[in-house]
Amino acid sequence: MTKCTSLALLLIGWFAHFSSQAQDAKSLQLVLPQATDWNVVAEGQPIRFDLKTTGAAPNDTLTYAIAQGMMEGMNFDSLGRFSWTPGFDVVERLKANRVVPVIFEVHNRRGQSATQLVDIKVLPVNRPPVVEDLPPFYVRFQTQNVYKFDPKQVFDADGDPIVFIAIPDQMPEGSKLTAQGELTWTLSRNQFSQLRTKPLYLEFWVEDQPSKLRTKGRLKIDATQMDLPPIISVVPKDASYRIRENAAINLKFYLSDPNGDEDVSTFDFLSTNQTIPKSTLVRNTNNQYEFIWTPGYDFVRDPYDTIRVDLTFFVLDKAQNRDEKTISITVLNTVNEEAKDRYTFAMYRQVLVQAWNLIEQLDEKEQELKKDYKRAKGGKRNRSMANASLGAATGISPTIKDPGNQRLISAIGGTAVLTMGTLEATEVIGKSMKDLLDRYNYVLGKKTELQSKGDVFAREFALKSTRRTPDFIKRLDDFRNTMSLSGLVALELDANWQNKKEANDKAIKRTFKDYTPLEEAQ
Repeated sequence: MTKCTSLALLLIGWFAHFSSQAQDAKSLQLVLPQATDWNVVAEGQPIRFDLKTTGAAPNDTLTYAIAQGMMEGMNFDSLGRFSWTPGFDVVERLKANRVVPVIFEVHNRRGQSATQLVDIKVLPVNRPPVVEDLPPFYVRFQTQNVYKFDPKQVFDADGDPIVFIAIPDQMPEGSKLTAQGELTWTLSRNQFSQLRTKPLYLEFWVEDQPSKLRTKGRLKIDATQMDLPPIISVVPKDASYRIRENAAINLKFYLSDPNGDEDVSTFDFLSTNQTIPKSTLVRNTNNQYEFIWTPGYDFVRDPYDTIRVDLTFFVLDKAQNRDEKTISITVLNTVNEEAKDRYTFAMYRQVLVQAWNLIEQLDEKEQELKKDYKRAKGGKRNRSMANASLGAATGISPTIKDPGNQRLISAIGGTAVLTMGTLEATEVIGKSMKDLLDRYNYVLGKKTELQSKGDVFAREFALKSTRRTPDFIKRLDDFRNTMSLSGLVALELDANWQNKKEANDKAIKRTFKDYTPLEEAQ
C-alpha cells in the first residue's frame, strides 16, 4: 500500500469517528415527565419526578446535576431523581404563586451533555394561627386585671395579621377580650371566691386576616395565692379637681381586702399643704370614710391665683401591705361675696345715715329760722307803732283812798319823740329778714333734694345684686356730693352737732321708705 493510500484511509477513519460523536451529541436529550401538573407544587408539599435521557448508548454512564436555580431543600441525585418540599416562605404573602426556574443537565463519560429548563410553579399555602401553651392568668380581687397575650406564643407563621375573637358563653361576667389580644376582668367578691376554689379555663379564637383561618386557644385563669394588699375605692373616681374658695369637696372612700375586710388596719392621708386638718377625714365605719373639706376665703393668698394641693390617701393591712391613691385639688382664689356684700351694705347704710342726720339737722335749723323770721316780722310791726309824738303832759298826783295803799301816777312833762330805726329793730334778734328768708329757702330746697335723691338711692341699691354692680360706687360718690352745703358757714350749722335720735334701721326706713336692711331677704 502506498503512502498516499494509508493517509487517505486514516483521514476517512477520523472523519467517521468525529461524525459519530457529533451524531451522539445531538441525540443526548433530557426527557421531562408527561403527567399533568407534574411541575406544580404547594408550599409545604413534596414534589418528585424523574428525568430521563435519550440518545445515550445502552452501556453509557450518565451523571445528572442542577446547573442553575438550586434552592434550599432541593435534591437531584445522579440518577435523575428530583425531590423538593418548598418552604412556606417561598411565595410572598398575598401572591398567587411563584415560578422557580431550574436548569437541569446531564453528562456522559465521553463528555457529552444536555440541559433542560424546568419551571416549577409553587402555590402559596395559608397556615392557621399558632397558639402555644399560655402562662396562667392570676387575678386579684376588686382590681382591673389585665392579661396581654405574648406575640411569641400567639402568632401567625405566615406573617398575617391576627385578631382575637371571644366565645360569648366562655366569657365570665365583667370580662372583656379585645381584638388586639387584651383580656380585662374586674372580679366581684363571689367570682374571686369561686376562683380560689376552682380555676377557670377560658377558650377563645385566634383568626388570621384576610383568610379567616381560626385556631382555638385555651387560657387558665386562677386566683392569686399572694397576700394581697388592701384596695381603696373612691367615689367620685376623678384624680383631680378644681374648686373655688369656700366651696366644699366631698370624697367617699371604700376599703376592702382580698384576704378579708377585717385585715384592714389603718387608713389616713398625707397632704402637701399642712393647713388641712386631719379632722377632714371622717370615719363612718371600719371600711368606709369620707373626706370633707371647705377651703376658706383666706386659703389662697395674694399674689397667687391658685394653689394646688396633692392628697395621698393610703391604707395598710395587718401585714403592712399598702395601697394608695393620690388626688390633686386646685383651689381658685375667689372673692368673698358675703364679706363684700357686708362691706357694700355698710357703705350703703352709712351714706343714708349721713343723709338722715343732715335732714334731721336741717329740720332743727328750719324750726330755728321760722322762729327768727317770726320775731323779725314782729319787730317791724312794733317799730311802726312806736313812731309817735308825745305832747305836754301834766303830772296828776295820785288820789289816796286808802291810807295803807297809795297809787302814784307819774307824768312826763314837755314834748318827746320816740323813733326806732330798722337797724335798732333787727338788732333785737340779730338778723335781717332778707337773710333769714334766703337761709330758710336754702334749707327747704336742700331738704327736698336730699329726700328725693335719698329715696332714689335707697330704692335702686336696696338689693345685694345691684350693689355688686360697678355703678354703685359712682352713684354713692354722687349722693355724697349732694350732701355738701355751699351755705354751711352762712347757715351757722354746728360742726359738733349730735343727733338725739338713734340711727337704727327703723328711723332710716321712716325717712327713706325703700331702705332694706341686710338681714332681710334680698
